[in-house]
Amino acid sequence: MGEHVEADNAEAIITRIEHKSRKIESLLKQYKPVEALKTALEGSPPKTRDERCKSANWIVVHSALMAIKDVDLMFSSLDPEYYDILMKYLYRGLSTGDRPTCDQCLRIHEKLTQRAGLGCILRALSDTVNTV
Repeated sequence: MGEHVEADNAEAIITRIEHKSRKIESLLKQYKPVEALKTALEGSPPKTRDERCKSANWIVVHSALMAIKDVDLMFSSLDPEYYDILMKYLYRGLSTGDRPTCDQCLRIHEKLTQRAGLGCILRALSDTVNTV
């Protein structure tokens, strides 16, 4: 019974992620990459252990991350409440091994560490419950 409830929950989460994805695409078409990133990070990570949900959410966050051209401008309008979850997604991006993704994640990581400090890194790496 527990797996069925999780499966139903996963489908609901996937539906929300698809809705979020459409909103992000719209924001990116309007040249609002920071708003797209904020939208992508909201409600992350999904409250599930289902890897399909985590992967679907990563795809949404990745598209927003890759649209960021000016990292300093991004941080001028990104609230600190997003820093810890952003750090988690940066590490997920680095784990892909994809060169453009890693390059972008490293650029953002450098600025994020300057702003948020080493505590942000420690929180991202030590939180094994809310993984992305």
